[in-house]
Amino acid sequence: MRPMLATKGSVVPGGGEWLHEVKWDGVRVLVRVDGRSGVRLSSRNENDVTAAYPELQALAGSGLDVLLDGEVVALLDGVPTFAAIADRMHVRDVRRAEQLSKANPVTLIVFDLLRIDGRDVMGRPLTERRSRLEALGVEGPSWQVPATYDDGRMLFEATRGQRLEGVVSKKRGSLYVPGRRSADWLKFPHRPTRSYVVGGWRLETDSESRLGAVLVGQPTDEGLSYRGRVGSGIAGKVGQRLVDVLAPLATQRSPFCDEVPRVDAKGTTWVRPEVVVEIASLGLTPGQRLRQPSYLGVRTDLDPADLEDGDG
Repeated sequence: MRPMLATKGSVVPGGGEWLHEVKWDGVRVLVRVDGRSGVRLSSRNENDVTAAYPELQALAGSGLDVLLDGEVVALLDGVPTFAAIADRMHVRDVRRAEQLSKANPVTLIVFDLLRIDGRDVMGRPLTERRSRLEALGVEGPSWQVPATYDDGRMLFEATRGQRLEGVVSKKRGSLYVPGRRSADWLKFPHRPTRSYVVGGWRLETDSESRLGAVLVGQPTDEGLSYRGRVGSGIAGKVGQRLVDVLAPLATQRSPFCDEVPRVDAKGTTWVRPEVVVEIASLGLTPGQRLRQPSYLGVRTDLDPADLEDGDG
């Protein structure tokens, strides 16, 4: 099952029909907890990511039989950020995951209850689901249920000041529809990050091994539209790991539906457009190119198709 998704909003709504939550910069997961099979986590694209987060297995001792929706976050300089969790989300080796859980621990932020004691509650209003979630007492060393707020505009300014990702506003009466991107949930991010699809890569000038840049695009109705070349953030081991992911996808032709400038295309190894990456930038130029882009990590929790109607 895929989680319900929010639509990008323009103005944080006011009024009593909305409640507001912090938008967390991490990895979205659905979490199945029961006393028999323990804890199982699945990503947005329905992959089993349980092995990546061994510290969350302690939830099995809570006595709960639930399906939860939430975000796994890690801290960098005291602030939850995707860059902090990027190296953890790909790990499937149990021993390596245990080591990372001590050096770079995660926290599960739980914000919705979908099933309890075998009963589906997705067809109940959000306020009822939240009330039942809060009554469960889901609090522990590596998981928590954060507060909701009535004043979304106040929360928006507060999260900006605290360097958090933003705000999600949800209609109190909204039902949970798996896999749907709904206008009943609106998101308002502060940070200019977005997910893009890699269409090619090139080595550093005068190097036979060091990654110099990746070429990225955005899915559109016409195909994968070129958005620019990203070189910042891929030095050293980060770049080598990215080459290891991209090399098996090499192809002879550009996957972009529009023309890539010659200066960018020169020396590029084209790849099948299957890998999604997270990019920070200062937005787009009038020519629809990324301004000062920086690579943050591979999004194994997203498929290119997830980006067609908005990412994140």
